[in-house]
Amino acid sequence: MSHQSELIAEDINAYLAQHEQKELLRFITCGSVDDGKSTLIGRLLHDSKMIYEDQLAAIESDSTKHGTTGEKIDLALLVDGLQAEREQGITIDVAYRYFSTAKRKFIIADTPGHEQYTRNMATGASTCDLAVILIDARYGVQTQTRRHSYIASLLGIKHIVVAINKMDLMNFSEEKFNEIQTEYAILAKKLGLDSDIYYVPMSALEGDNIVNKSERSPWYQGQSLMEILEHVEIAGDKNIANFRFPVQYVNRPNLDFRGFCGTIASGEISVGDAVRALPSGKTSKVESIVTYDGDLPSAFVGQAVTLTLEDEIDVSRGDMIVAIDDQATQTNHLQAHIVWMSESALTEKSEYFFKFGTKLAVGNVEKIVHQIDVNTQEHNDKSVLELNDIGLADITLNQAVVIDPYQYNRATGAFIIIDRLSNITVGAGMVSHILDSVAVSENDHSVFSQELSSLIRQHYGDKDDAEIALLVKKLTQHL
Repeated sequence: MSHQSELIAEDINAYLAQHEQKELLRFITCGSVDDGKSTLIGRLLHDSKMIYEDQLAAIESDSTKHGTTGEKIDLALLVDGLQAEREQGITIDVAYRYFSTAKRKFIIADTPGHEQYTRNMATGASTCDLAVILIDARYGVQTQTRRHSYIASLLGIKHIVVAINKMDLMNFSEEKFNEIQTEYAILAKKLGLDSDIYYVPMSALEGDNIVNKSERSPWYQGQSLMEILEHVEIAGDKNIANFRFPVQYVNRPNLDFRGFCGTIASGEISVGDAVRALPSGKTSKVESIVTYDGDLPSAFVGQAVTLTLEDEIDVSRGDMIVAIDDQATQTNHLQAHIVWMSESALTEKSEYFFKFGTKLAVGNVEKIVHQIDVNTQEHNDKSVLELNDIGLADITLNQAVVIDPYQYNRATGAFIIIDRLSNITVGAGMVSHILDSVAVSENDHSVFSQELSSLIRQHYGDKDDAEIALLVKKLTQHL
């Protein structure tokens, strides 16, 4: 199966070391319904020999059962695993697939094309570096194409591959390819996606220009899809200028060690660097950078590490450690794009938990500035956001948090919205503007405490008032 199977047999440790050092590319496939997203992924895995023999045998058997592609194997069944997906021939939920080549490791997110699953598409795209947007060569740019392209731009995806699929049905017409390319280029420029964009004529069903260049499109001088995925430059996409370290856990195994655990959200850090802890503002220097494999002289974005400091300053879970000369912004007032994911509508003034990295705060949507029609990108005046709606809103929190605009730092510019009663994630947000902090009503905290007391009393009726008061005090201090 694997291109490195010989190395696995000869030296498993060498193979694992080689595999660990490969760069990881996360990408999403999206587009209109029945454009061939699942088939494309299946073909990509099949032609790069990333499917096990028993998987292939099962797909061949199911292809005969479902009869969706005639005598040919239906590679879409590799990712369309839900019974409802196979019955309807559509993708409903986000499906993730993992594979690697000699050059890179990949995580693919196969997302739904239906408008009612917009939230699923946004979820799949939130961590991706690249988007493969499929277009049916017979129909050109469709409403779903515009919708998914807009969401890709909103979520900060910088690399776009426009996969013009089913070119075999158009006899690989260069004229048709150029027509669709021109049409999409106008949309891409409008959305600000034209900085790094590739156009590939292909047939996912037949395998043309997926892994290998096709002889049926001699006029196409570009790379195959696999070549693009293996060589697209993504290292420069991450913010390496601003050091941000959200503290996830304070590790104190004994009196001689106190470390702050977390994953570096952006930037880099070295032993001896001066840092500042927020919100306290206390300063110190990095004494050591501890990992499971031993101490490091420096670490960078994406690494999970434990930092120890030279001074005993107050740092807790939810705090942010930044470079001492970095003007990190703290505010309790911001404007953000929100993707609403709940059946219950988002209304102004309703209170929720807002989670920024490891920091949890109570807040409310002060005002919905406008709702965005994802099909036309028009702005509509609405005071609520329904399921799958996207809107721009002003948010007020009960305490200041360290944030950056999403376009500059995806890690510290993103947040989730959590229902305070059910603890279910009901929305996702991207910070667009940082607003000046506002005074929070003194009653806000007391109202929250009363609600918290009521909940504890409902679930733990055996506790007396003193115990409930102590629990509320500890929880509100933590938040």
